[in-house]
Amino acid sequence: MKKVNKTMLALSLTGVMTIGALATGNLHTSAVGNGPNYNGNESIQTSILTTYDELVDYLQKQEAKQQVMELEVIGETVKGRDIYMAKFIKDESNPTILFLTQQHGNEQLTTEGAMQFIKHLGTGKTRSVLDHVNILVIPMLNADGAMGDVNFPTDHYIADGDRHLTRANANNIDLNREHAKAVSAMEPEARALHENVLEKYTIDYLIDLHHQGARSERDGELVSGSILYPTSPNVDSAVIEKSKQLGAVVFHEIESKGWGHLGKYSGGNADNIGRNGIATRYNIATLLFEMRGMSDHTNPSAVLGQKSNGYLIKQTVNTLDSTVKAIANGSIQQVDTSFWETLPYQNTRQGEESDE
Repeated sequence: MKKVNKTMLALSLTGVMTIGALATGNLHTSAVGNGPNYNGNESIQTSILTTYDELVDYLQKQEAKQQVMELEVIGETVKGRDIYMAKFIKDESNPTILFLTQQHGNEQLTTEGAMQFIKHLGTGKTRSVLDHVNILVIPMLNADGAMGDVNFPTDHYIADGDRHLTRANANNIDLNREHAKAVSAMEPEARALHENVLEKYTIDYLIDLHHQGARSERDGELVSGSILYPTSPNVDSAVIEKSKQLGAVVFHEIESKGWGHLGKYSGGNADNIGRNGIATRYNIATLLFEMRGMSDHTNPSAVLGQKSNGYLIKQTVNTLDSTVKAIANGSIQQVDTSFWETLPYQNTRQGEESDE
């Protein structure tokens, strides 16, 4: 296993984080104009999104600043890019949560939010949670897709900018359909996740962060995202209950913000999907969170213009922050999960992209 050496790195972030421009503006409740009810039909610019190299530089600089943070390279992509995981482990006996982003390379804003969250863990406001919970963050599993460095044409993708972002990995394989295979038969990115994270660490909770299309609605209003626990018949009932608790923390946090409006995701029951297969294989409580709008796609209904970036990034940060706090203080074990019984499945408007 290759680990990144801790060295004294330059503290300047100049040129590293495009996310600064994304995440420093309308991130509070007054940003509802750019929230779920915003149509978002302006241009889609991939050039404002953090590149793989910028991500690596940012992670290395955060590691140099944060005493508890350690970077680990868990494997390589098809094209040979290192896959990084940020680790915050002070006491191995504490419960552990894993946050996973960009199994699909065209679903980037959750990665931008994960980067902000990693930075927040080094501040005085959130540092104390690390005494009670261990945190693992894989902020870009499908780096080849995120960079459009793939072995198939991308000219049918519609976003503008310096590159296209693809759902599949470089081999044109959907990484979120790999999870029922023998680990040795998986694509390199999925194999790295299983061999060097899921099999290596004792993980209690996992949130798998994705993006869905831009036209889903609940109760007649566009949603900011949707959530779902494991639905495979092979998942232990206790794991399903823990997954519902995880979802309850997220639901109550996001719905309370005014600009958040969540539905229940209508997902499949097969174990090849991460939310199901990981829960089945490892007894890890898992939650799928599908944020609204993708960064690039072949279908215009799936993408969302950058004026919505702010609230979607903030939604990711709030999701990660609220769950680690609930695990750290134990409140997750008492959270009310009854909302799942009445939460409607979101409806998809015509032309919607809805495949997790």
